[in-house]
Amino acid sequence: MDVTVTPAAEKFIRRMMRFDGGPDSGFRLSVSPGGCSGLAAEFSVENIPRSGDATVTIAGMKFFLPAESRLLLQGVTIDFVDSPLQTGFVFHDPKAASCGCKSESEAPPAAAASEVRH
Repeated sequence: MDVTVTPAAEKFIRRMMRFDGGPDSGFRLSVSPGGCSGLAAEFSVENIPRSGDATVTIAGMKFFLPAESRLLLQGVTIDFVDSPLQTGFVFHDPKAASCGCKSESEAPPAAAASEVRH
């Protein structure tokens, strides 16, 4: 699977796994299309994959990914931003086309971005 995790995202994911999981736990990342904002993400630290999840190792970390997430994340760079304007995962997808809309509260995206929900 062709997914890149930036150092900032890796640091956040490893911290979550250290505090919420055991030695065999994985990071469950479920993404869905998020309209103009790109992808929306839900995540959790799980002891075992859920039914339908594939276990994928990215940057030495174990991810539990549902089928739709695997398709949507193909070729994507996962980043993590923690700023006064935005906190959460940002997905840089070279395949994403911008629809040209954005709300006044959004920071200008460098690429397709998402809000984190959990």
